[in-house]
Amino acid sequence: MNRVVTGVALIALFVAGGIGYVGWRANAADNPTTSPLDLGRAGTLLYVDRAGTVRQVSRDRPDQVIGAGPTCHRVYAAAGTLGCLRTTGVPMSGELDVYRDGGLTKTLQVWGDPSRVRVSQDGRFVGWTVFRAGDSYMRQGAFSTTAGMFDVNSGTQYGSLEDFTTSVNGKPYGEPDVNFWGVTFLNDEVFYATMASKGKTWLMRGDFASRRLTSQKENVECPSISPDQKRIVYKFRTGDQWRLHVLDLTTGADHPLAESAHIDDQAAWLDDKTIAYSKNDGEGPAIFTVPADGTGTPQRLLAGSSPAPL
Repeated sequence: MNRVVTGVALIALFVAGGIGYVGWRANAADNPTTSPLDLGRAGTLLYVDRAGTVRQVSRDRPDQVIGAGPTCHRVYAAAGTLGCLRTTGVPMSGELDVYRDGGLTKTLQVWGDPSRVRVSQDGRFVGWTVFRAGDSYMRQGAFSTTAGMFDVNSGTQYGSLEDFTTSVNGKPYGEPDVNFWGVTFLNDEVFYATMASKGKTWLMRGDFASRRLTSQKENVECPSISPDQKRIVYKFRTGDQWRLHVLDLTTGADHPLAESAHIDDQAAWLDDKTIAYSKNDGEGPAIFTVPADGTGTPQRLLAGSSPAPL
């Protein structure tokens, strides 16, 4: 994308403060039969229903909603922090709402249509991706994205990964057509994301302290780190299709998952053994699960998208 617009100019920060504390509790108040979200409730799953509302269910009883939250296009949560990426009704304009302990604390105006969101395991960082042009990662050269991050603790904004120094195969890389998307966090020092340029994609390892991104492996899109921090699930491209794969970050071992359908999603780990993702079930988006070791068969969990395990 065009580097004339810097990462700092891509977002504007609004401090919600105390007036935003109603947060998702207001949604629950509008419907007295539904409780507010409980981000401390282990064994549950957040997702976005087909109407755009964040819901919470028990993994053992996905048919029974136990909590309701804000309206989002994408959602993710960890350690009391929730990131809600949503549209504003204005073309190519979105918002990232950051909640802590049920209260809206920050709103970032992001220039683009919502695509991906992730929260680090300790709740400190929120990463997002928006489309600034186009609406599909499949058409190389026909889209433009911005991926950024926000440090909830310090308020530091990383408005665009394009502001980081980039290297591919050990050499500096400064091509003007780079795009980044699909941020996932290893810890408070390291993250991963996808970079695309010249018709290729790479898994990039990012370092907060040095603000550097280095290539790790080609043909890796939308990575998602496992709970044990040893593997990623990602999209592997063959022609005009994506298939979910799991990559061991230490050994380099790589295998496809049992889901053979074309999947365009940043999959999530429900636990160290189970992957969740969204695909169309013929009636609309639905969340499916599949074993992380490549065995088994896909299982439909519920109608909706953007699975976020707690």
